[in-house]
Amino acid sequence: MSTIFSSTLVDTADHHPLLRESVGKLVGSFGRKYFQDVYQRKAKPEELWRAMGDAGYLGVHISEQYGGGGSGLADYNLIVEETAAQGCPMLSLVIGSICAPIIEQHGSQAMKDEWLPGLATGRKRLSFAITEPNAGTNTHKVTTTARREGHDWVINGNKYWTSGLDEADSVMVVCRGDKADATGRHPLSLFVVPAHHPGISKTPIETALHVPETSFTVFFDEVRVGPDALVGQEGQGLKQLFAGLNPERVCAAAINNGIARYAIERGSRQAQDRSVWGVPIGTHQGLAHPLAKSYIGVQQARLMAARAAQLFDAGSPDAGEAANMAKFAAADASLEALDQAMQIHGGNGLAIEYGLADLWFIARLHKTAPVSREMILNFISQHSLGLPKSY
Repeated sequence: MSTIFSSTLVDTADHHPLLRESVGKLVGSFGRKYFQDVYQRKAKPEELWRAMGDAGYLGVHISEQYGGGGSGLADYNLIVEETAAQGCPMLSLVIGSICAPIIEQHGSQAMKDEWLPGLATGRKRLSFAITEPNAGTNTHKVTTTARREGHDWVINGNKYWTSGLDEADSVMVVCRGDKADATGRHPLSLFVVPAHHPGISKTPIETALHVPETSFTVFFDEVRVGPDALVGQEGQGLKQLFAGLNPERVCAAAINNGIARYAIERGSRQAQDRSVWGVPIGTHQGLAHPLAKSYIGVQQARLMAARAAQLFDAGSPDAGEAANMAKFAAADASLEALDQAMQIHGGNGLAIEYGLADLWFIARLHKTAPVSREMILNFISQHSLGLPKSY
């Protein structure tokens, strides 16, 4: 797909335009029809995943010593966005933005050696289990517990909306300790557990999302793992999570920014190609201006995501604020872009054949996940504006 979006505004490194072009060519050779077909066949985009791994795109944010590109989240943000902009919004890429940084920053050397090279090439896969039915956004209230028995740990509880478990080798599980600390809270710890370990069962969640990834309710029943399953130190899970949750928000924004680009490209093409009363419909301001407004919103969201990735790579304390704002902005901008593109297509905007309507719920997902817009507004109110905590 030819692009009307300049990369000059959003690319933050000299090599980014070439990287963007390379990713676009590779993923574009598969394209929207391929991605739709994978979903309709209830298959997985294995060919695309392997091609991206072989090209080094899945591990650009992993250090070179572990087989990655060593270039950080700024490059990964670009890759996730460009993949979605070619009509292939891969939610699995978001999982990769969470688990690899957590292991690289907090895992033991043995865990790094075991996982990072495989994650960098895509030959190994992790899922991530944090959400619970009754905890919601309040991670302090998770009830999945890990208790010590000798040298082992025993995990019990259940998780919700755990994506990609059917494709993963293992799952990174957020657990609380079985004993409260002096503040009354149960410290969190993270564990990497084989996906098919005895005691783990799962039930798929039927969703409106037209994506190849499946989400599950997952049950842990006396799941026994050794001490090597623990990520870093016991009780440090909350600190460890932020190595992955800020990149997760940036990459969720990147998916929506890519979807928005795809939608505006399609809408703009339709507005030029479709003629009514002897002129292209894009001649009429009633269509042109809403699409132009959507373009501005998308460019603003892309700038915010690029800046958030840059701040994260620099280790800035402002990365959290920027990542939250990027996700918030991209969700709204992508839905407006999709709405305008669908309107320009008329009735065809609702036809799966035209590749827009089936993107709607993927874009809508990120108004709720990986953190709700309400919690983002709480964060900004408290930490950016200095207002009293409301919860």
